[in-house]
Amino acid sequence: MSAVGDAAAKRGTKTGTKTGDGTAEARTGLRRPSSRTWTDIAVLLLLVVVGLVGFEPSFGGYSFLIPALGGLIVGAATGILSSLFRLGLVQTVLVAIVAYFLFGTALAVPQQGILVVLPSLQSLASLAVGAVFGWADIVTLRTPIGAPQYIQVVPYVATWLVALVSTTLAARWLSTRPRAAWRFGLALLGPMAIYVASILIGTDDPFQAGLRGVTFAVLALVWLGWRRRPASSSVSPEGARRLHGRRVAGTAVVVIAAVLLGGGAGFWLAPPKDQRFVLRDEIEPPFDPLQYPSPLSGFRHYTKQVTDDVLFTVQGLQAGDKVRLATLDSFTGKLWNVTGPETSTNGSGTFNLVGRSLPKQSFVTPEARRDVTFTIETYEDVWLPSLGYPNDIRFTDGDASSATDDLRYNDSTGTAVLTSGLHAGDSYTLDATVQAPMTAADLAEVPIASVELPPVEAAPDIVTVKAQEFAASAASPAAQLEAIRLALVSQGFLSHGRASDSVASRAGHGADRVTELLERNQMVGDQEQYASAFALMARSLGYPARVVMGFAPDAADVEAAPVVEVTGDDVTAWVEVAFDDVGWVAFEPTPDETDIPQDQTPKPKSEPQPQVRQPPRMDNDDEDLLTPVELEESQEEDDGGWFDIPGWVYVLGLSILIPAAIVFIPMLIVGLIKARRATRRRAAAEGHDRVAGAWEELVDRFSELGYDVPAASTRIRVADHLDRQVAGEGAVSLRPLASTTDEAVFSGQPIDDERSAQAWSEAQLAVEAARVGLSRMRRFLARYRVRSARDWANRISRKRSDS
Repeated sequence: MSAVGDAAAKRGTKTGTKTGDGTAEARTGLRRPSSRTWTDIAVLLLLVVVGLVGFEPSFGGYSFLIPALGGLIVGAATGILSSLFRLGLVQTVLVAIVAYFLFGTALAVPQQGILVVLPSLQSLASLAVGAVFGWADIVTLRTPIGAPQYIQVVPYVATWLVALVSTTLAARWLSTRPRAAWRFGLALLGPMAIYVASILIGTDDPFQAGLRGVTFAVLALVWLGWRRRPASSSVSPEGARRLHGRRVAGTAVVVIAAVLLGGGAGFWLAPPKDQRFVLRDEIEPPFDPLQYPSPLSGFRHYTKQVTDDVLFTVQGLQAGDKVRLATLDSFTGKLWNVTGPETSTNGSGTFNLVGRSLPKQSFVTPEARRDVTFTIETYEDVWLPSLGYPNDIRFTDGDASSATDDLRYNDSTGTAVLTSGLHAGDSYTLDATVQAPMTAADLAEVPIASVELPPVEAAPDIVTVKAQEFAASAASPAAQLEAIRLALVSQGFLSHGRASDSVASRAGHGADRVTELLERNQMVGDQEQYASAFALMARSLGYPARVVMGFAPDAADVEAAPVVEVTGDDVTAWVEVAFDDVGWVAFEPTPDETDIPQDQTPKPKSEPQPQVRQPPRMDNDDEDLLTPVELEESQEEDDGGWFDIPGWVYVLGLSILIPAAIVFIPMLIVGLIKARRATRRRAAAEGHDRVAGAWEELVDRFSELGYDVPAASTRIRVADHLDRQVAGEGAVSLRPLASTTDEAVFSGQPIDDERSAQAWSEAQLAVEAARVGLSRMRRFLARYRVRSARDWANRISRKRSDS
């Protein structure tokens, strides 16, 4: 190598860039982070941890911490290594993506990996799908979230991305730029995003909200205060020590204020749990059962059209077991259906995405059923035939085996749906808990449970009359319900309305059909009508009742063969009533008697009437006379219209107003104190006192700006001391003003208003000139300082140090 080349190489190794820490960084070799950079990285990652702990209510435990902390480590390590080896943007992104997929299997979806830790095609797909679609699923699933399997990817990708960006900013941007507070505030956006996300995708029950909020605020504020640009080197050692002491005292004040104000605001201003703004309350679940016909409305389809068709087979049933298809607790006057999401967020119509393991039912007197296998033949629907309250569902064959993420479940009713639908060849095995059979004697002393159900609408009056008539001689709730059941069974007759039945029976279970059932000389109907009538009677007495539709295979068939064929003729409906500490007890109000006697009541003969043309009917309801648009507008006006303010507006407003109050109210108070101080000095009776007041105001303002002001010294010496600190372009010498003030005070001559006003004007110009050379943060903090309070704190500090 030539001499020129050697010299160039030597210059290249010595030349460097000056970092924000004031150190020279070599252009070649490893970029080793300084101790200050390591501190910045540690604080940012700690803030991320404080934020991500808020995911606990969504996952119902700390299982999410493994993928979350794993993503934090992977992202931070990638950012640090890319800075250490000086990787470019494209190289850093490629390394980060490779690390994400390489370690993601073991951390987020180990059950899909090869030997738990090695990536597979399924685990790689879950890492990609979860990063994109997991955010939508996590706000539509019911907590605690346990499925789909890729849901754990959400905390993993969130912390991975934030840690990667935060460490990269700390190691490659903050370390090479002037250490201004706004840059560090920008670096805080990542941890703040995790904190806000844990709130938005959380639940109405926050996790340690006050403790986490105060901890996050204290760490962020202290870090911002201590990591900004250090004091100028022109300050004397004594002044530097005092400034350091003031920074310590200021930090203590910030911490105390954050704890007191933040804790108080969190206690007094935090919205109630039911008014917290979380996304899952604003986003409707993807499956809405009200978009499908009520299963009970299709009852006659099974009894007439597919009577002998094998719908599905079941293996593992016991005698008396019933297959549950749908549970209905809302009556509209026309039909029984599930409760809509606008009526109840936890009603029978709320179906949540689940995995193989289902939430366990606690409100039940349990009997276990294991390994009950359903194989679909001709049945095609979204409602999943099941048994009791399933605890575990395993799809083993057919198209359903690859559609496990389409399974939704309602744990309050034990009803499940497969949104992609069941088809011939699908097979699944479940473990379930069923309600133990209870007799009226078993329930004689048991009170009715307090269960919230939607109100019954448009129930016919005959229901209440018959319920009171049938239950008149009974005292306890169980006895009354049993009396009603026995009356229906003993007085009624069974007919499905087939051609072979002796008496016709109209389909339906609405108010008109129930009225017809109860008002005829003979009650004639099938399970659809009797279950509806019994449930309405129970509800008229104030008892929580719901209608269940399903299938009841013949007990003899269950005992005779391990595999039972379920046909359309096995369809049935029954009623469940909730008893305290027992569960939902089944009542079967349908009679078995099919030999219906002919009605002997003679029909009245009709007499011919003269033909009279009737005027058109004018009994339309008011709503029938309105157009759909007018109806919609009237409903909006009834609901409050555009005057209703969404809850998120209040949350957003409080989230802005509370920090603004913490920042600006103390500033306003300090400003008023300073204005009163200046007004009092300018309004002094004597002219020399007004001139002296101008100098005192100047000295106080300099002290509040952070300059070192001697405690006891002459005005000339104070002016010289301050001039040395403010030396620079645009600085104003304070010595002439100090001399003028001494002359005015000690000369004994009268001072006119013009001279005192000039002194105040010169003092204000000197203060403004001193402010120009200061940083924005230092000028901002001066708004919170009052010199008298600072001097008092310094005196207390000196007394303690002397003692």
